[in-house]
Amino acid sequence: MQMASSGDDDVAADGSGARSRGETSTPNGGERRRRRLTPGRVFVAALVLVAAVVVVTGILPAASSVELAERVGPVLGFVVAITVVTELAADAGLFSVVSDRLAAWGRGRVWMLWVFVLVLGTVSTLFLSLDTTAVLVTPVVVLLALNAGISPIPFAVATVWLANTASLLLPISNLTNLLAAEQMSGGSPAGFVAVVWAPALVGIVVPVVLLSLLFRRRLRGAFVVPAATAVRDRRLLVVAGVVVVVLLPLLVSGLPVWIPATAGAVVLVLAFVLRRRYSPLTWRLIPWSPVAIAAGLFVIVEAAQVHGLSTLVGTVAGSGSSFFSLLQLSGLGMLAANGINNLPAYLVLEPAAAGSSVRLAALLIGVNLGPLITPWASLATLLWHQRVTALGVTVSWPRFMLFGALAVVVTVPLAVLALWLASGAP
Repeated sequence: MQMASSGDDDVAADGSGARSRGETSTPNGGERRRRRLTPGRVFVAALVLVAAVVVVTGILPAASSVELAERVGPVLGFVVAITVVTELAADAGLFSVVSDRLAAWGRGRVWMLWVFVLVLGTVSTLFLSLDTTAVLVTPVVVLLALNAGISPIPFAVATVWLANTASLLLPISNLTNLLAAEQMSGGSPAGFVAVVWAPALVGIVVPVVLLSLLFRRRLRGAFVVPAATAVRDRRLLVVAGVVVVVLLPLLVSGLPVWIPATAGAVVLVLAFVLRRRYSPLTWRLIPWSPVAIAAGLFVIVEAAQVHGLSTLVGTVAGSGSSFFSLLQLSGLGMLAANGINNLPAYLVLEPAAAGSSVRLAALLIGVNLGPLITPWASLATLLWHQRVTALGVTVSWPRFMLFGALAVVVTVPLAVLALWLASGAP
């Protein structure tokens, strides 16, 4: 599976060229002005403007707007808080230390390093969400591979696949899960896991097997363990480590997830204010664009639902909990996710699954495990691509889409089968 169209030898071994390109700026601020006019920023601004018009003009009735805000407000609050936690933990050096440990544990064997990276990507996605894996784990594993003198492509692709396919087990793993959890289990993490554990296991194991087969030739041989990263502030690193370790069980304790995440964010912000006076915090810690995109999509799709979209969707999404009915819904979710992005795909199809935890789980299979084909299928994939290109790694989208399609064709039906068998549905 050749993903680097420029060849592995074209990637700087230390990633320095990528960093210098990503940090280019001009004294007169020209680069900053160009960033403000990027298509992505224009799209976000347009989406927010349309959503505002929908609310102000009453296209989305006031009562529906209030109900929507009460539902998604805590979800978006969690996204902001967990992003602040992970960004500050990374700035404190926590992920670099984890990377160093993985390299040391690999003992110079590429296949052992591969196993540890798969575990890191899975655990990060389960407890810190798919976007965190895409944003923070991607540069860790890519630079780890570059510094070790081995191809970064298997590690980069594994990260983005697992960011999506490992995001089914816990409510906090994916924004779509948080939206579905209240209906599926009354917000209980244990109840959610009880419904999705079987397809979630498929979503982890099958992609790992496929990845290991696809990259089997590149996973042979040995590597030189790179030197450990210097820690700038050990006390800050310890605080970040303690916050993350304490936070993980709290996120699955049954508490509203925004509460422990916000507490962790506050602790880390205070620690940085006290310890990092030479590196002041900025508002860039807050994920403005993802939150704005999510909020805008929530409003627009809710307005469409109010005006009859749910009726139209119901005619093509089917009903019932037989294997083929669940596969129909899951397949539709997969197609919609790769066509318009997994978040609006979930929102559009949710009414067709409402009232049935099994059907909601089938929908989650489609929109969580399915976005492996198109670049825009999930925000995590877009964020991942930004990171890998900034590090000088070139991805061939035709090959990425081809192998992603093969993975989806295998993984989604097997996950639906596992859900159907575990649920005992007729």
